[in-house]
Amino acid sequence: MPVSKAINSKSSVSQNKFHGWLSLAGVMLAYGGICGTMTYAYGVFLPAMSETFHWSRSSLSGPYTLYMVIGGMLGPLAGFTIARFGARKNIIFCNVFAALGLVGMSQVSELWHVYLFFGFMGGIAIAFAEYLPVTTIINNWFVRRRSLAMGLLFTSGGAAGFLFPPLISWFISGAGWRLSWLFLAGIHLLLTVILAGALIRSTPEELGQLPDGSSQNSWIDKLTFLSSKPVYSTPVDWTLGEALRSPALWMLIALFSVILFVLTLLTTHQVAYLQDLNFSPMTAAYALGLMLGTSIIGRNVCGVLGMRFEGRYLAAVFLTLMLLGILSLMHAKGITFVYLYSVFMGIGFGGMIVLLPNMIGAYFGRANYPYISGWTMPVVTLAFAGSPVLAGFFYDTTGTYTIPFGIAAVLLFACVILALFTRPPVKTAE
Repeated sequence: MPVSKAINSKSSVSQNKFHGWLSLAGVMLAYGGICGTMTYAYGVFLPAMSETFHWSRSSLSGPYTLYMVIGGMLGPLAGFTIARFGARKNIIFCNVFAALGLVGMSQVSELWHVYLFFGFMGGIAIAFAEYLPVTTIINNWFVRRRSLAMGLLFTSGGAAGFLFPPLISWFISGAGWRLSWLFLAGIHLLLTVILAGALIRSTPEELGQLPDGSSQNSWIDKLTFLSSKPVYSTPVDWTLGEALRSPALWMLIALFSVILFVLTLLTTHQVAYLQDLNFSPMTAAYALGLMLGTSIIGRNVCGVLGMRFEGRYLAAVFLTLMLLGILSLMHAKGITFVYLYSVFMGIGFGGMIVLLPNMIGAYFGRANYPYISGWTMPVVTLAFAGSPVLAGFFYDTTGTYTIPFGIAAVLLFACVILALFTRPPVKTAE
């Protein structure tokens, strides 16, 4: 009898261990793995593949555009499958599919192969296994600590963007681009399927637990200065229809669309713009890397501050930093303004990319998060996908980037005002 009690006691302790942090580690591996082996990897391969097949760089840009468009436009369907089958299954099965696509990239001989293996198969992966399922898992496991968990999650993407490109470049120089795609397929499978699949559980209810765990995590609250007064989190879950009728959701969609419109425009054209201003190619490239690097600061700062301050006030601050960044870029007559641009824009964007999914979860709840967030993705994708083309059109027409950068600055200023009015929605009785 004493032995039986001891066993039961040990089992009870094991069941009470909060699994949310292990699930967080799993989605960090999944998200960082996709960013590192796919999103930030393709551009590293582009010059070598262009040289091998004598394909133009513009023609090789098409598959990447398809990759991004499919990833956004299938958001509603991805939301349905996550709600129906669970985010963990989406992550595992669709990342196996992505790994097969990376293997296929090692065997391409025609341009349509790249469209198939990267554009289509990769696009399926990011639609069903990247942003939406990983943020759904965070939203399921965390409420008061949601912003901290989101900050850590998106930091993994920034770290992958910092680490993988030089590693891939080194491997291509030594083993060639075909073996490098195979190498990435193996890394992708290890990080996003084997390790992430072992750690992730879709909901705390699967293990008989609750979001945020118990008081055993109080040391985290002290470490991150968690406020004794909880930041707003809806007491009721909204349906998709209710959320779509709420002005607050469309305000959040507008904010998300603008920050991605601005970021896509800048990452596509800022290097060329700085070289037009007679900065060296190395300086221009370093400015882009510094912006992405400092975004890690914004992601973590937002993660901590989001547990103390309402999201709309933080959004106004981070959007103001992005605005200061683009104004610095527009007046970049010296290297100091280039660095100011990189730091302001990086921290501002890093904070916003964490804040927006956190606010959707806080405003509309856990139960229907994948449906609601999934339906925002096609709208956001359509809003930002054309920004590089728009900037290129104005440059070709006027010979400068003044108009597209000016448009970006005006949009950011409008979003600073809009953010302050994006109050938590009130659910009205039917």
